Amino acid sequence: MRILCLGDVVSRLGRETLQNVLSKFKAENNIDFCVCNGENSADGNGILKQTADLLFSSGVDVITGGNHTFRRNEFHEYLEQNEFCLRPENYGECAPGRGMCIFDMGRVKIAVINIMGVVFLDPVANPFATLDKCITKAKKENCKIILVDFHAEATAEKKALGFYADGRVSAVFGTHTHIQTNDLQIFENGTGYITDLGMCGAKNSVLGIKPELAIEKQKYLLPVRFENADGECLINGAVFEIDEQTGKCQTAELINITM
Repeated sequence: MRILCLGDVVSRLGRETLQNVLSKFKAENNIDFCVCNGENSADGNGILKQTADLLFSSGVDVITGGNHTFRRNEFHEYLEQNEFCLRPENYGECAPGRGMCIFDMGRVKIAVINIMGVVFLDPVANPFATLDKCITKAKKENCKIILVDFHAEATAEKKALGFYADGRVSAVFGTHTHIQTNDLQIFENGTGYITDLGMCGAKNSVLGIKPELAIEKQKYLLPVRFENADGECLINGAVFEIDEQTGKCQTAELINITM
């Protein structure tokens, strides 16, 4: 099973680039399943029904979220309705939507778990305890493949959770920081791992934002209305090849393309 995991999709440029290239990329690389983080797919930030629908129609099977998922109040109903559009599980039962889904492909069930870190982010439930509960649920549903999007700021928190999950899930991939890290690997007990997948967004930008606006904000410390950058688009992610019988990661390949 070849699984494509894509970094945070940022604004119109990111989502429309995927719309143009994802189907062809999947066919040429024998991709069976695709996950992307879509919490910034709306212009500005957040996610909307229109942007989620576009990602699904482009060839994404499951959309994960993060700290911006709830930015747009009008999107909350969609989270309740679409089981394959996730928000972090550790927001708890009071938040709309769900943080885990099970995708039945017939020959194998895939569990996708969305968890958020607590370092420098919202005060959500403990990610390690949340992961334990989700893995138990996935095992009860006989999911052979378990994928974890860990949406977190701190690299140490991400790496620690990766080691904690080793041998119990198929892959752990970090999102949120929009910068692809150079540590793609397979841990000793068969879990694929990368600290951050990167992003699908403007190459010449600060995390998808026009550089001059990011500079203005950080230099003068005054409020700035951010605008998304245009131009060449980065497509960042990773492909994990997973054994369908054992759930172990066999190979891991970095995706870093400029369109």
